[in-house]
Amino acid sequence: MITPATVEAMITAGIADAKVQVTDLTGGGDHYRAVVVSEQFAGKSLVQQHQLVYKAVNTALASGEIHALALETMTPEQAAQSA
Repeated sequence: MITPATVEAMITAGIADAKVQVTDLTGGGDHYRAVVVSEQFAGKSLVQQHQLVYKAVNTALASGEIHALALETMTPEQAAQSA
């Protein structure tokens, strides 16, 4: 079972400036929701933003450790507006 802290560490390892919040949606350790804020998302489409996150957690997705990952991605400016 993979922990939310491990998922967060994987994302921050792949996206150095990311601010990440990970929630285990089912308590089973394989369905997560991640909110990721990064300046690297600026100028990128939502699909491109999600691809950056998926790349960071690819090993866990490929191995089946993460079965589902719901994403919310935004730039710091977008995060400030939604706060």
